Amino acid sequence: MYNFKKSSIVFFCVLIIVLPLDLQVVEAEEQDVVENVILMIPDGFSTSYVTSYRLFKGEELVFDPFLIGMIKTNSANSWVTDSAAAATAMSTGVKTNNKMIGVTPDGQILKTILEEAKGSGRSTGLVTTVSITDATPAAFGAHVISRKDQTEIAKQLITKVDVLLGGGKYHFLSETSRNEKQENTLEVAKSSGYYYLETRDQLLNLSGSEEKVLGLFAEAELTPVIDKRTKEQPSLEEMTTAAIQSLHNNEKGFFLMIEGGQIDRAGHVHDPVWAMNETKAFEEAVEKVLDFAKENGQTLVVIAGDHDTGGMSVGGYDEYVANVELLKEAKATGNYIASKLNHKRSNAANVMKEYTGIKLTKKEAKQIKKAKKKEVAISINHIISKRAYIGWTTHVHSGTNVPIYAFGPRSHLFSGNLDNTDIPKKIAEVMGVEISNK
Repeated sequence: MYNFKKSSIVFFCVLIIVLPLDLQVVEAEEQDVVENVILMIPDGFSTSYVTSYRLFKGEELVFDPFLIGMIKTNSANSWVTDSAAAATAMSTGVKTNNKMIGVTPDGQILKTILEEAKGSGRSTGLVTTVSITDATPAAFGAHVISRKDQTEIAKQLITKVDVLLGGGKYHFLSETSRNEKQENTLEVAKSSGYYYLETRDQLLNLSGSEEKVLGLFAEAELTPVIDKRTKEQPSLEEMTTAAIQSLHNNEKGFFLMIEGGQIDRAGHVHDPVWAMNETKAFEEAVEKVLDFAKENGQTLVVIAGDHDTGGMSVGGYDEYVANVELLKEAKATGNYIASKLNHKRSNAANVMKEYTGIKLTKKEAKQIKKAKKKEVAISINHIISKRAYIGWTTHVHSGTNVPIYAFGPRSHLFSGNLDNTDIPKKIAEVMGVEISNK
């Protein structure tokens, strides 16, 4: 006869012995320090961009499986953040006012997660498709009251960031040095050991052993991917690959922030073609990062938007329709198309047909012709957007929550509805460092 009482005693004895062992294993896993963290920021990227790009691509995104939560984005002084305050929150764990970089609202310097990683012996890197001194990369390695002070930002970045890749050469040359060839930040960088690059070929020819690299591939921002007519500038994927190769030389690990900066630029001018192609370029960089992380096994990847730009909607104009696939036919941004119009804009129909595949109506042609000089590109973008049934609500940012994705060891820590200040705190925990800001 089955002895239930005896069996129950044996079961609970086994449970008492085994359960603590399991808990010890979980606790040990929780305490493991991750060597590398790659934080990827698609600037201005919200769920509407995700949905639009999925329709544009026609299939799931490479980072879709790793969606883990949402992020609240407000700054210290507004429900609608700018990039400076958003990046400061994401780098320091403290909210600041719009337009401020790496400091509190009263101007006190805040330690960043990049600086903490550097202090732990890790290598550090920043990669972007805009100026390397722009708000998002700047907030990880600089401290200024105003995001406009990009010359000062350049000076600060070269003191703590090992790999810098993007645009912004202009800001590494002071006004006096441009005119009188005096020593400037660029020369200081070279003399302090940076391997300096200006072209895509130079980047692709790196040996991979260079520990400090400064690549400035444009005076200001890189050319939008869809407007590139030469191969002088590298892609975000190529810059990402080079950065990882260099930073991975450090046995103690690295922290790398990669920004898809021009998704935001497209949103500001309501250009869905620009936005979708920059998202495509960002996804290609994500794929490269995920490949590295899967092979390496000691790399956490976090992908997080900083805010929404433009208030994009999928579908609109009083119809239950979306036609984002139309954007695949376009061959240039609205800015580029506008540059091809003649003085009277009488060639608008031909230019639009050539670069977008759209046959303008008389009303649309008149709309382009009557637009103010500074608004011609936006007029073009609105025509394209309407054809694709994409709506816009603002030329700045909105306060909507944005998605966060995570892959790799301890990625589960980033689940839920987070505040943007939670991100560097969790990264610090994963890396075994401490952000001491309050």
